[in-house]
Amino acid sequence: MAQRARRGARAVVSSALGSVALALVAPPTLADNAALTIPFTVTRPAGEGPFPAVVILHDCSGLGPGSSGAPWRWSSELMRLGYVTIWPDSFSTRGFPRGVCTEPGRESVRPRFRAADAYAALAHLRTLPFVDSRRVAVMGGSHGGSSTLASIVASPANAERANPGFAAAIALYPSCSFGYGEFVVERGREPGSPISGYRGTFRPLAPMLILTGELDDWTPAEPCRHLVRSAEAAGLPATIKIYPGAHHSFDSVAPVRHVAERININAPGGRGATTGGNREAWADARVMVRDFLARHLAPQPR
Repeated sequence: MAQRARRGARAVVSSALGSVALALVAPPTLADNAALTIPFTVTRPAGEGPFPAVVILHDCSGLGPGSSGAPWRWSSELMRLGYVTIWPDSFSTRGFPRGVCTEPGRESVRPRFRAADAYAALAHLRTLPFVDSRRVAVMGGSHGGSSTLASIVASPANAERANPGFAAAIALYPSCSFGYGEFVVERGREPGSPISGYRGTFRPLAPMLILTGELDDWTPAEPCRHLVRSAEAAGLPATIKIYPGAHHSFDSVAPVRHVAERININAPGGRGATTGGNREAWADARVMVRDFLARHLAPQPR
């Protein structure tokens, strides 16, 4: 796959931050009849390494002009802490260069398909001499957070994608309102239908942290609480922190605003969601992420 990825590279751009934009080849998914070239960006700290690394999965706004900027913010934070990062662009070559926050017909970029992109990025990182291949985490917010859960849940597809897989996972304000692996959410088919129950167990393949907001009306916190409880009850490594007074996309300085056009399965009629930064939650999330990665991506004896 690495050789095909290098042949598929369509641009190489260097900056003072040490970033490189290339392309990788994701394996076929149920939505794709053939392998798909996925653009990505790599950032690295100064020095020879080998460094631990984090795959960053973007949110529904993608990586184009309308991006929320979250991958840039987290990559800058992580590179300062000594991590290589890679951000696959799951949307552009699938026909959604402007993102999918308000776009219907998003089947080809559902989280279970984006998990293949995460593992393609993991495979590429393992070809880089400055990356410690055993110390790679996956992380994302919103749609990327849901894709992180899809990447870390025990499933036949993930078992085939890499062994070993990711060493840790962080999902920021993911959607836990639908099923992952054995974990099932029971609700009606109509948008805004209330959740009637939960069953089964979410089985993470590695230690997992969820950070979400109490006031999130796009991807509510309560289903994530149930998801984590199901894992904890089975003795599996899952943790959640819910920030009081925080909305969706709390990890920014953006003002709180409601956008009626956003697709939202938790809203009556299926549209409308609120986002906005929260200074206290954003500051604490940086500490939580720093400490979680330091614990789970610590150097391993050879």
